[in-house]
Amino acid sequence: MGFRFFLFLFLVSFRALLAQEFEAATIKVDGATAVAETDDNFICATLDWWPHDKCNYNDCPWGYSSVINMDLSHPLLSKAIEAFQHLRIRIGGSLQDQVLYDIGPLRSPCHPFRKMNDGLFGFSKGCLRMNRWDELNRLFGRTGAIVTFGLNALYGRHQTRKGVWGGAWDSTNTRNFIKYTVSKRYQIDSWEFGNELSGTGVGASVSAEQYGKDLINLKAIINQVYNNSHVKPPLVAPGGFYEQNWFAKLLQVSGSRTVNIMTHHIYNLGAGVDPNLVSKILNPHYLSRVEETFNSLYRTIQTNGPWASAWVGESGGAYNSGGHLVSNTFVNSFWYLDQLGMASKHHTKVYCRQTLIGGNYGLLNTTTLVPNPDYFSALLWHRLMGKGVLSVHSTASPYLRSYAHCSKGKAGITILLINLSKRTSFQINVENSMNFNLAVGKTTAMYRGTTFMGSLKKSMSWIGSKAEEKLVREEYHLTPKDGYLRSQTMLLNGIPLKLTENGDIPSLEPVCLSLNSPIFINPLSIAFIAFPNFDAPACV
Repeated sequence: MGFRFFLFLFLVSFRALLAQEFEAATIKVDGATAVAETDDNFICATLDWWPHDKCNYNDCPWGYSSVINMDLSHPLLSKAIEAFQHLRIRIGGSLQDQVLYDIGPLRSPCHPFRKMNDGLFGFSKGCLRMNRWDELNRLFGRTGAIVTFGLNALYGRHQTRKGVWGGAWDSTNTRNFIKYTVSKRYQIDSWEFGNELSGTGVGASVSAEQYGKDLINLKAIINQVYNNSHVKPPLVAPGGFYEQNWFAKLLQVSGSRTVNIMTHHIYNLGAGVDPNLVSKILNPHYLSRVEETFNSLYRTIQTNGPWASAWVGESGGAYNSGGHLVSNTFVNSFWYLDQLGMASKHHTKVYCRQTLIGGNYGLLNTTTLVPNPDYFSALLWHRLMGKGVLSVHSTASPYLRSYAHCSKGKAGITILLINLSKRTSFQINVENSMNFNLAVGKTTAMYRGTTFMGSLKKSMSWIGSKAEEKLVREEYHLTPKDGYLRSQTMLLNGIPLKLTENGDIPSLEPVCLSLNSPIFINPLSIAFIAFPNFDAPACV
């Protein structure tokens, strides 16, 4: 394996020299203070309710992957979750506001979802039976999952006009469901209220005034049912697309500390059938458009509810089940990892990917549960990127996206580099806030012998006691198999990421390089680079 690593590094350097365009760039990281902080478990994935006959564009990509019908005993499902040690899972989606919980008296019979022309999203109401809820919780318990459950926020309401629902929420079924969950001692991390009912809504909407009043009611139920618990689950809302006035009104009406977490959804690539999905993903100016949404939501929370934090509660890039042979291929990691970086620096605590399994955008293959490329991107982020977000300044063109965090579980920092350029290879020089090189951008003999080490200890306070250690960095280069952007096989340092012979998730090992060697990133590639010797005060 060592030979293959060195061969890969040689090819990286050689291809860089042969690239049609070559650009030197400096990336300066300020490790003095963190500009934002994520949750320890920032990475989140969703489980949806869609039945097998959910179709878009003559494609039915959901199979048996829903909360109701997926095979919970499949060994790959458990292994995929366990690899994160504590993966956040959000249960929710378009049909959640039609789910009845099969406990206590109900307004209508509790039957499975079925196609219905005049139903919301073309389906009837559905049913979550308590034996299935028991099975789900056994999965969550043995895999260490951290669960957010999305509750039905339309129960008891009526449609007043097309797309608009009125009347107070009937809390009876939810109260009985939460009471059952607590009686079974199931560990639910947070309860979310409704899905995409905010603003003009998707399929259905509820006014911010009524929604706020209903949240006060739900908060009281949670406090009452969890009365004997030391910790009460946070209340999450509204799980919809951001509209500034609606979100502000919701916080004002619900009042202080009712809503603990404000969730919004992002599908900034457009429809899954859009033939321009790949060009959008590789366009840095297009990717940056959504940045104002993060900024505006943060300002809205600070002004109207500073006690709350922001989550991306659902994001699949392309809506209507994602893009076939786009969302489940290597190219999607450019969008996904850029979203993680952008969201984290704008005070997003958690980012939930649509989906863990299901649709074209699943982290796992819907049929086989074999990991798609974005699964490994998520796992690398989870293992490498700590919660401290650092400021980054780059001299590179907009096609080189760069983000930096405190390293997770160890000293130093980790930088994420995303090269969207089809033609340009970058040679990168990394500096700390004192403008001193961490990795030389020119192939010089700068780092040699004890003379350099002695001067380094005198001039570089950021290294401190680490100066006696070997100065190295760890690199994780991600590329598509055979250079094909729509490949469903991702290479890590030139080696295909695939399940082991025992069907286990493969180890994700870096290449360790001397700090004085140049950093290259090829066109259309991604790299995580960890600097263990970068002594950032913000990361202590």
